Amino acid sequence: MFVFKKEQKVCRIGEVIVGGQPGENPPLMIGSMFHDGDRLLESRSQRKFDRVRATDYIKRLESLSQETGVPVLVDLQAIQVDEMKNYIDFFVELSNLPFAIDMWRANPRMEAARYVASLGVQDRVLYNSFTHWDGDIKEQAQELKELGFRHIVIQTYEKPGQMPADTLDSLRRLLALIGEDTFETVLVDTASVNLPSLALACVSSRMIKEELGYPVGCCPTTTTATWTGLRGLWGEPGFHAVDTAAHSLAALLWNDFIFFGPVAWASRTLLAVSVAEVIRGVLRAYETNRIPENEKHPLNLMFGEFVQLFRAELTKRSMPQQTFLTRN
Repeated sequence: MFVFKKEQKVCRIGEVIVGGQPGENPPLMIGSMFHDGDRLLESRSQRKFDRVRATDYIKRLESLSQETGVPVLVDLQAIQVDEMKNYIDFFVELSNLPFAIDMWRANPRMEAARYVASLGVQDRVLYNSFTHWDGDIKEQAQELKELGFRHIVIQTYEKPGQMPADTLDSLRRLLALIGEDTFETVLVDTASVNLPSLALACVSSRMIKEELGYPVGCCPTTTTATWTGLRGLWGEPGFHAVDTAAHSLAALLWNDFIFFGPVAWASRTLLAVSVAEVIRGVLRAYETNRIPENEKHPLNLMFGEFVQLFRAELTKRSMPQQTFLTRN
C-alpha cells in the first residue's frame, strides 16, 4: 500500500524536499496569503496589507515547521502584477522560505515570473500553475525555462465529474505540451471540488505515483469550504473538525503536498498532518522494515525513543531464520 514499484521523483524547492515513496518525506504544506477574503488585506488597489500580522503568520509558520518537521511553502496570491511585486518584495526581505506566485490569468503570472527572475530567486519559487485554461502553454514553458525557473505546478482539473483515469489523461496531455524534462520539479495537483471527490483526488494521486512517479497533492480546504451549511450545522468548531480530518486523510493517502488554505490555519493543519505522517511512516516501516531516513521526518523528530525500539524489532524480524539439522 505504501510502496510503489515505479521510481518516485524527489524534488527540492529552495531548502525543502517534496516527493518520494509515501512515508519517506512528510507532505509539503502550502499555505496562502493575500487571497480573496484574507483579513490581511486592507486595500488591493492601494497595495495595503497588515504587515505586522503577516510577519507574525510567517514567523509562526517557520516555527511550526521546525517543531514538527513538516516542510512549508507560502502561496502568494494576487490579481495585478504590481500587487504581486509588492508581496514578493515583502516576503523575500522577511523570510528564506520558498514561495509560489499564484495568479489566475497567465499574462500577469508571466509578468510576475519575469520580476522573480530579475531578483534572482527562481530556485525558491514555485510557478502556480499550468492549467487547461491557458492558451499558450508551450510558450509559457519555454519562457519560464529561459528565465531559469525550475519548479512548477500542473493543475489537472478539466471538467465536472472527472474520474481518476480522466485526471491521468489530463496530466499526460499537459505534459506533452510542457515537456516532461523541461523542469526539475513538477508538482501535480489532482484537484477536487467537494468533500466526496477528495477520495477520487487521492485515488488519482495513487495512480499518478504508480505510473509516472511525480509528487502529487490536492487542496482539502477547497472541499470543506464548499460544503454549504457546514458551519450552520456545527459552527466553527465543527468546520475545524471536518477540515482537520480531511487534511489528515489526504496526508495519509499518498499525497506529497497539500494546499492547506490560509496561513492563519497553520497551527491546526500542520499539527494534524504531522500526526498523519507519523502514522504513515510507521505503516510504511512495518511494510518495508525501513524507518524513514529523513532525520526531520515527524516520526524521527518527535518519537525518537519509539523509533529506537521499533528499529530493533524490525531488525529482528528481517533476520533470516536459522535451520537446525538433527541426526536420527
